Formats: sequence, C-alpha cells, structure tokens
Amino acid sequence: MVQTSAKPLTLSEFLVLPETEPASEYIDGRIIQKPMPQGEHSAIQTELAPAINLVVKPKQIARAFCELRCSFGDNRSIVPDISVFTWDRIPRQENGRVANIFSIAPDWTIEILSCDQSQTKVTKNILHCLKYATQMGWLIDPKEQSVFVYLPDQPTTFYEELETQLPVPEFAKDFSLTVEGLFSWLLD
Repeated sequence: MVQTSAKPLTLSEFLVLPETEPASEYIDGRIIQKPMPQGEHSAIQTELAPAINLVVKPKQIARAFCELRCSFGDNRSIVPDISVFTWDRIPRQENGRVANIFSIAPDWTIEILSCDQSQTKVTKNILHCLKYATQMGWLIDPKEQSVFVYLPDQPTTFYEELETQLPVPEFAKDFSLTVEGLFSWLLD
C-alpha cells in the first residue's frame, strides 16, 4: 500500500507516526507498507536469523535482527527482513543495552521476496544500503529458489545451484550455508 498526500512527509515527520502492521517504509517522501509475510517468507526468516546469530553472536562479532527499522540517508526508513550489524556498530543506550533507534545502515541486509512484493523496490532498498556502507545484500526469492547477492561496486551475482556455498561478508566467514540448505527450511 502506498500512501500519498498533497505535501510529502519528511523523514522526521514519518518517524513520529505510529508503527503499522506489517511495517511501513518511508521512501522519498512516500509511505509504502510492506506486504504481510506468508509461509515461505516466514519460514526462511525464522530459521536464517538464528542460524546467523548462532555463529556470530557468541563471539560478539555481529548480531542479526529481524524486521528492524533502519533510518539513514535523507530519504529512507526501511525495515529489512534481516539486518546484521557488526558488534561494534550496534547502537547502544548509555547502560549498554541495544538502542531502540538505528540511524545507520546494516552491515549485511537480507530481504526475502514475498509473493506480492516488487523485486524492483526491494532491490532499490538493498542498493540504498550499499550506498551507505552496507558490505553485502542478499535478495532471496523462495519461488525461484535463488539468491541474488549484491556487493558495493561489483556486479550482482546469482545463485541457484543447490550445492553452491552462498557468499557472506568477511565478518561472518564462519557462517556457512548452501542454496540447498537455505531452501531446505521450506521442507522442515
């Protein structure tokens, strides 16, 4: 759902609005509500974030967050399906707890394409993240059982061969996942 008004909202005005369910994103003055995740999307998201955290969180290398609002740049407030931040970049409160507001791009952004979602819109969000120092973006397409991998200043790569090891950012080098492993979560 796209909301438009006579006068576009600023990012600051958007950020004080009540949250919606599913989440709404702010892109260039427009409010765009994400589609409600369905079974395949939810299954992958529910398995992938904890799998990443199992490897990177105990050593305080990084942490994966689901559906975390990230507002950065002048024109976007997005909610990637999974945002991974290196440990030293996780915004914190004075008491050391995780902050509620993340005004930086994730180090690794992961999007899972939903049935009613525009691949172009999701790709633009990944490219926006790369512009603001994200190290890697994944676009997972459950229907096609494929993964597009985006890196700064490099051609996009595409993975669909089941035995292929998916590339990960250097900080997550101990995390290992094949295309088959990723999509096997749809069978469990």
